[in-house]
Amino acid sequence: MDPMVLREAARETITSRQLTYRQRLQRLAQVGEGLLDPPKVSPEADEALATGLLCDLHEGPAPYRPRYLLPDYARALRQGSPFLELDPPADLDDAVAFLSILYHHVPSITGYPSFLGRLDQLLEPFTDGVDDARLHATLTRFWRYLDRAIPDALAHVNLGPDDGRVARTLLRIDRELGQVAPNVTLRWDPDRSGEALLDEAVRSIVAVNKPHIANEPMILRDFPADDFPAGYGVVSAYHTLPIGGGAHTLVRLNLAASVARHVGDVDDYLDVTLPRHLDLLLEVVAARTRFLVEEVGFYEHGFLVEEGLIDPGRFTAMAGVHGVAQAVDTLLGGDHLYGVEPDANELGHWITSVAAAAVARTDLPYCVDERAMLHAQQGTGEDVDVTAGARIPTGREPDTISHILAVAPHHRFYTAGISDIFPVEPSVRDNPSALSDLTRGAFAAGLREITFDVEDSELVRITGYMVRRADAERARTAEVRHDSTRHGAQVISNGQVLERASRVISIETLPFALGRR
Repeated sequence: MDPMVLREAARETITSRQLTYRQRLQRLAQVGEGLLDPPKVSPEADEALATGLLCDLHEGPAPYRPRYLLPDYARALRQGSPFLELDPPADLDDAVAFLSILYHHVPSITGYPSFLGRLDQLLEPFTDGVDDARLHATLTRFWRYLDRAIPDALAHVNLGPDDGRVARTLLRIDRELGQVAPNVTLRWDPDRSGEALLDEAVRSIVAVNKPHIANEPMILRDFPADDFPAGYGVVSAYHTLPIGGGAHTLVRLNLAASVARHVGDVDDYLDVTLPRHLDLLLEVVAARTRFLVEEVGFYEHGFLVEEGLIDPGRFTAMAGVHGVAQAVDTLLGGDHLYGVEPDANELGHWITSVAAAAVARTDLPYCVDERAMLHAQQGTGEDVDVTAGARIPTGREPDTISHILAVAPHHRFYTAGISDIFPVEPSVRDNPSALSDLTRGAFAAGLREITFDVEDSELVRITGYMVRRADAERARTAEVRHDSTRHGAQVISNGQVLERASRVISIETLPFALGRR
């Protein structure tokens, strides 16, 4: 980038009245990265990056840390940390303090840790002899700390699939405090979790639009214990990745831009143009991965590696796509709209299957099984007129059952995560059990993950994270504490988030095919 442009960007950053001190530091680091040359790729791939066909999602031209890093926090609690001079914790207070310190040293693309661990599993062993009042008070202080010290709504806590005091207490605290951070996913297994835990989660959803719910049995099929001994975690905006590892990088292909470059019929697009653009995507993913591993040498040093909290062999890279809806609408000439017409939905499924096939056949260096993982990328604040991942465009959503059946066939392909947001009317608060029924039915129909958005909630679900309505408005003119709020305000402005077509959900409208009790 032109050094004069970067100088001006640095000056604008340090004189901004809308950024906190910490946010200015982060922005200045990004400006400094802009001085570096990116990893070498072919002229065609370079042109694709320059014109927006491909996007590195603000990682910078030369990545120097993994995009998402998922330390094995359970191992850290068992063994302590010589580097941090911390002994293994002996009680609940020690465990909370241990994690609070460790989080401070975990990098990611946001500058904050994107994965805060499976907190109920981590803390439940320390609750023996702790009464309910003390547990609630201790975890309330901890939850408040996470929001204040890690002010980024993409920082992600996992709960479940097993029921327990910590899981239930954290869900209650989350709805009591109504915080933007941390983000929460409940990993739900119908054979393990129990109805009470799901009902507790639903009470939180109708109050604060959290948690997101993951289909534990379906995801475990992609993360078998023999290959992923520490399991998987859900991080940031619905990314499913190996614990003890993570993702080197995430690069996405804009399918709307891909179709705009295509000349020919639908078959030509699926057979020629799309595979070529996917090859370019994977070329850039490979180049950025090699740079991080070979040039930066991130995995050659540092206490996270030396103490076994991350293992280079447990990392992958993410190949993302977005704009399935616009690609389908353009290819079919607008006569058959994605999300509405069966033939349009089927074409969308074909596009996803072609992307999955490209990822499956392409060797990727320094990745688990030498393959990247496909991800339905959830969008950024700069996106205009292009829909996140394989979602149905905002305002076009059909009835909830049709919505589920339209998108479910995509979910098995996106190993690194996919989400669909199902907007519901505030009247669901009078019948929250309908969301429990809908979750069961959606998972039976093949959804990998499910997210609800209650229309009038003060916490607005952007995509994989939340913003407060008042904070989003304030971000236009003043400082806001959460780094993610400014991005969320952009999405509200550009992505018509508040125009989602909310639906009435009731027992009477849920067909037996979707798991009615």
